[in-house]
Amino acid sequence: MSFQFGPEYIRAIAPYQGGKPISEVAREFGLDEANIVKLASNENPLGMPESARQAMLDAMSDLGRYPDANGFALKAVIGTKYAVAQEWITLGNGSNDILELAAHALVEPGHEVIYAQYSFAVYALATQAVGGKAVVVAAQDFGHDLTAMAAAITADTRLVFIANPNNPTGTFLPAEAIAAFLAQVPPQVVVVLDEAYNEYLAPELQYDSIAWVRQYPNLLVSRTLSKAFGLAGLRIGFGIAQPAVTDLLNRIRQPFNVNSMAQAAAIAALNDEAFLAKSAQLNSAGYVQLTAAFDALGLQYVPSSGNFVLVHVGEDDGAGARINLALLKRGVIVRPVGNYGLPQWLRVSIGLPAENATFITALNAILA
Repeated sequence: MSFQFGPEYIRAIAPYQGGKPISEVAREFGLDEANIVKLASNENPLGMPESARQAMLDAMSDLGRYPDANGFALKAVIGTKYAVAQEWITLGNGSNDILELAAHALVEPGHEVIYAQYSFAVYALATQAVGGKAVVVAAQDFGHDLTAMAAAITADTRLVFIANPNNPTGTFLPAEAIAAFLAQVPPQVVVVLDEAYNEYLAPELQYDSIAWVRQYPNLLVSRTLSKAFGLAGLRIGFGIAQPAVTDLLNRIRQPFNVNSMAQAAAIAALNDEAFLAKSAQLNSAGYVQLTAAFDALGLQYVPSSGNFVLVHVGEDDGAGARINLALLKRGVIVRPVGNYGLPQWLRVSIGLPAENATFITALNAILA
């Protein structure tokens, strides 16, 4: 009998699977990389802003030295933008890092972590990694049932994850619903409000989550620069909470978890309002383009407030995988979501108009 290393809850983890890279699809199906369209990972189709690119080039001259472990200059920009003190900010290697730091800092083996069905896969992974007990609350119309999530809180609960908008479904919780939920949460339970797609919200849906952070010492708001800001490859995110929480996160955060080039690019991107506006405008137009095609094909989809759309592509449980494979053979990469318990659906990121059109043409041909 061979010896097994590590605790059982670690061995039980199924590693996170990202969207297929273009190079892998090209090798697997013998395709030209230049003709492949990737709409799988909710990336910004505009790429990174030129302001961030130039900032990275400027930072390259000092790469022989360690980055600023405290991220003073970046925290100063974040602090000004969101009107918080630097002591309220935690920098992360992507917002994924913030989610995992929260689990490691706040949850001991056996403690409960609450999150919704059909919510971001990393919530489950972060819970498993610390030996926490996952409490998965059934979805309501593919989104969070905050009433049921509040009712699920017990004396053993330490953490609640809420994504708004939610990935992979795109559902949105209005401000009044979140405010009512926060008012019910006991002070010893930390709520992580994951706002990775916040910048894509329509103006009438925007709300001030930082005001809630000032009101609730047990609230942590998580943001990323991987989506609307176009910096996915640099892995940069941040959390905002009162010092009682940020102090814990920073005690276990890796000292240099955000590299120099990422910090420089993030400063530029956060100040580039024109790029952010262009990204949101492009996303809005692309959403109309994709959903109009789904309507024409008679396909059900979940109304989305993110930069992606969840679409139903068949009645059998093999539909998502089957249509996904057919799309891959045509050089179109989308995201099957069978691992979320949605085997009949695909999540399609919103791309450039020509990329969306390529996907629509391929989908029409497959379904025909």
